[in-house]
Amino acid sequence: MFKQFELPFPHNALEPHIDTLTMETHHGKHHAAYTKNFNDAAAKAGVADMDIEALLASLDKVEDPALRKALRNNGGGYYNHNLYFSTISPNAAKSPKGELLKKIEAEFGSLDALKEKLTALAAGQFGSGWSWLSVNKEGKLMASASPNQDNPIIEGTGFVPILAIDVWEHAYYLKFKNLRGEYIKTLFEVIDWSLVEKNYERVVK
Repeated sequence: MFKQFELPFPHNALEPHIDTLTMETHHGKHHAAYTKNFNDAAAKAGVADMDIEALLASLDKVEDPALRKALRNNGGGYYNHNLYFSTISPNAAKSPKGELLKKIEAEFGSLDALKEKLTALAAGQFGSGWSWLSVNKEGKLMASASPNQDNPIIEGTGFVPILAIDVWEHAYYLKFKNLRGEYIKTLFEVIDWSLVEKNYERVVK
């Protein structure tokens, strides 16, 4: 059974950056629904015991098109939201340290330049979707965007996301309305780069 990420802080802890009602709705309702629907589809498809990343990378092996679609949409929603919620914090480290920071500076020039790139990708995503910072096993970084609940694993890039920026309207509309750019700017106030670095280290090892 796939488990929804449990927040290590209350829903109001990210105020004033992310409001309480958005957290209650986004985590408590949307993410919970993706998790339930994904578990139901995974059980029907007989893949409930698979590693989530391996499952998302092999969706083309699911023969039933309806089940494959359900796994892609809800499995992506489950995985993407687990990543999103697991890298935000009320006491966020504003910068990574060590190897990740060196890689960011080497490949993007600076952390601020990477933030600008991720912001542009997120703001420019037409409709619902995400922007990502991802890494492959060799340690190469990639900034990208995906529509809907897709991600670099589903897209077969060979990269694993380590940071997710959610630009579905349910992530920001209650507080920011149509001001997606203001939400993205505010989100960086609660992204914990020490947690992003742990994700980097898990992939690169």
